[in-house]
Amino acid sequence: MKKYKFTIKGTDYNVHIKNIEGQDATIEVNGTEYNVQLHQEVKQSKTPKLVRKPVVKKPGEGTIQKVAASGIKVTAPLPGNVFKILVSVGDEVKKGDNLMILEAMKMENNVLAEKDGVIKTIKPSEGDAVLQGDVLIEM
Repeated sequence: MKKYKFTIKGTDYNVHIKNIEGQDATIEVNGTEYNVQLHQEVKQSKTPKLVRKPVVKKPGEGTIQKVAASGIKVTAPLPGNVFKILVSVGDEVKKGDNLMILEAMKMENNVLAEKDGVIKTIKPSEGDAVLQGDVLIEM
């Protein structure tokens, strides 16, 4: 029926289960045949055992850190060079106002304000090269 290999205290055993009838079984261990009596089949649980790390802090414990509002970041829509900056730090702008002109692929592209706000910082200078997604202005 089934063959197994066991190692017990450094000794190897080849076990061949030949026949099982009810509670009686015929097995062969390293070439020697034995008739044995089965008491109970050992079944293994199919449910996996969960291994978890101990909880250092329970959920909800400790201090909650608030993140300061970062404001609005205007990013470069495509790679190019800053041709002209039309605003300065402290200027109030409305949605749709032209903030700067970006030269890309020999064309001038307007960078517009998406929301109303006040200009906090202007990252590039006129003539600087920027990549797509670079932050140009923080409002």
